[in-house]
Amino acid sequence: MKRYGHYCGLARALDVVGERWSLLVVRELLEGPRRYGELLRGLPGIATNLLVERLRSLQADGVVERLDDGRYALTPWGEDLHEAVYALGRWAGPLMAKPRGNDHFRPSWMRHMVIARFEGVDPKRTDVIVELRCDDEPVTLISSAGRVHLVPGTSRSPDVVLAGAPEPVVGLLLGRIDRSEAEQQGVDASGDLRRLRGLRPRGERPATTARA
Repeated sequence: MKRYGHYCGLARALDVVGERWSLLVVRELLEGPRRYGELLRGLPGIATNLLVERLRSLQADGVVERLDDGRYALTPWGEDLHEAVYALGRWAGPLMAKPRGNDHFRPSWMRHMVIARFEGVDPKRTDVIVELRCDDEPVTLISSAGRVHLVPGTSRSPDVVLAGAPEPVVGLLLGRIDRSEAEQQGVDASGDLRRLRGLRPRGERPATTARA
């Protein structure tokens, strides 16, 4: 990669992770160590030789390491990209409201959306269980004691169930669209949607979704 040659923190960072696919490799490794085949499946559209090249480059720069069992993992310095990656995800919120078109989607990516918007403890966040059904792998969002996390599968007693395409489901969850607009886009919503107001996502405008 050609370096920018600027004595600037941003330029130096882009020298390391500014190449196409580099930050998406980091995104996948934020989930934990991955084998090459797992990375390839998690990055639809990347050529095998390009993935090899990116992994070599990230290893050479100290962002990624190869473990004894053959898996790839972020180094402690690479783990420090966590906040930068999720800050970019929050910044891209308006772009995520656009139709997906032919864009790939993996249910595992829902976790990154949740971390970007709900990471940390918010004492004012209310308890709620939201079942999200996008594609064939449902997940359940659990808000408890100010924290939010995702678990795979359905819930026995969800407060809210949102089923449909990822864009309107996430839009309704985060308050970007209201119930009527979500339903116009094919979302099947059940439960008391006013409960979604209590999730208090980071970086979003005040919720407008919670119209029962």
